[in-house]
Amino acid sequence: MSLRPTALLGPLLGAFALVLTAAPAPARPAPLADPVLPSPAAHAVGHPAAARDVVAIAHRGASAYSPENTLAAVDAARDLGIIWVENDVQRTRDGELVVLHDPTLSRTTNVEEVFPDRAPWNVADFTAAEIARLDAGSWFGPQYAGERVPTLDQFLERISDHHQKLLLEIKKPELYPGIEQDILDTLREEGWLDAYHVRRQLIVQSFSADALRRVHALKPAVKTGFLGTPDPDELSAYARFADQINPRYTTVTSEYVDAVRAVRGPHGRRLEMFTWTVDDGPTAARMADLGVDGVISNRPDVVRDAVSAGDGAGDWR
Repeated sequence: MSLRPTALLGPLLGAFALVLTAAPAPARPAPLADPVLPSPAAHAVGHPAAARDVVAIAHRGASAYSPENTLAAVDAARDLGIIWVENDVQRTRDGELVVLHDPTLSRTTNVEEVFPDRAPWNVADFTAAEIARLDAGSWFGPQYAGERVPTLDQFLERISDHHQKLLLEIKKPELYPGIEQDILDTLREEGWLDAYHVRRQLIVQSFSADALRRVHALKPAVKTGFLGTPDPDELSAYARFADQINPRYTTVTSEYVDAVRAVRGPHGRRLEMFTWTVDDGPTAARMADLGVDGVISNRPDVVRDAVSAGDGAGDWR
């Protein structure tokens, strides 16, 4: 409806404006809306970035602004309006899944102070209760003192609370035999393996082709991504168990994007591509122009603003 001021409507409009001005701003953004699905043309090879739906993915949460892989980093991504969050999963000595990038605790926690005699401080050598005692935020800034290493179920609950989506990376699966089943079990317990989540909310990725093969064999419906740059003549073999090929941005060329797009994955759709880790606008825009579907970034707001991204990677089957 369009309002056109006239001599009679002027006073009413003035009063209306005062009401709008007085209305308090919300403390937090409203839940992120589910996106309009991209058209098939949006994924055409060489299509201009402005006409495509390029996803900005928060690497370990919004890790340029909050300590990586913590609930604070999930919150920071949410406050930036970022829907997709990437994380890393390790396993404790007593079988709990925790969200942490490194196989050791020393870089991002105070484990050396709390457990000085437990070098080399491998995640697999500590129980979940021991890890829960650690400070995973002070290294990033004093305002994050007391931030904890989240368990995977805690992380999933926070993602769900924020209506976000998850790009879950299986880290060092060779250190944790059977972790693929453990991850799927946790996803199922938290309600993430229903049809809606599998179709629209979840991607599992890894540098390990064997881990992705196991995930695909255990739960074929789950979308998977291989981290790396396989030779073009190997792509058909990867496409038996991977829906995405996710290379480092320095290896992305238009020819390689074309080669990936020419292959169909295990669910009959052309392979997708997320690239990593890009933190500046010009590089993000260049990746979008080359035809990638998503850009993983510590500064996902910078990427989003550079590529005018929507949510993308939604109803993919």
